[in-house]
Amino acid sequence: MTVWSWEDKKLGSKARAALWLVSEVGEGNIFTKGQLRAAFPEVAQIDRRVRDLRDHDWQIDTRREDDSLHLDEQRFVKKGGEVWLPGQSKSPKEKAGLTAAQRTKVLMADSFLCRSCGIGAGEAFADGGQDAQLDVARRQIVQPDGSVAMQLVTECNRCRVGGRQRQADLSSMLGRLELLSPLERGVFLGWLKADRRDPSPLERIWGEYRTLPGDARMTVRDAVLGMDK
Repeated sequence: MTVWSWEDKKLGSKARAALWLVSEVGEGNIFTKGQLRAAFPEVAQIDRRVRDLRDHDWQIDTRREDDSLHLDEQRFVKKGGEVWLPGQSKSPKEKAGLTAAQRTKVLMADSFLCRSCGIGAGEAFADGGQDAQLDVARRQIVQPDGSVAMQLVTECNRCRVGGRQRQADLSSMLGRLELLSPLERGVFLGWLKADRRDPSPLERIWGEYRTLPGDARMTVRDAVLGMDK
């Protein structure tokens, strides 16, 4: 059995960086750019080699994805493909880097809004923290014929981290649309044309009610029951 070492300079710098993360940092732990560069003083672009690991399903978060990190820190969240194995170091074709024009095209098509939570670039999250940053993510889409395609979608820095490996099933969605009444499909079509859906007054009240403590919810419940008498 071959024992792979990050100090083996016969390996490529990307493979060595991956092995360093696994053996010296460990999943879930934080490392700094200084520690990385100290481990690879002879590799001028070792930061880029670590970024390249994301193309092999490695999750390495920066402050952009995890606002608890400092600017010089990164968190090794999850190991991906074993890029040190022969034939595994080449990035998958579908994960080739996007050009600036391709990225802009996706952002424009999505109206510069996160397609998971609806937040816009620079807007503040409801619970505080740094403002939203938008980027282009890849989403698995199950086609009506059962095949799976990888498509590009705009997501904010929070949804992109929480939504990794997310999959959408078009066949299921189309089937549910067919079950709607003509009136309901008309309403849905209106949302499609406007590319937005404003909650009704009833939905706003329900959303506010759900945030109340137990005693306050009971007060609202008693009041509503009294209104019907």
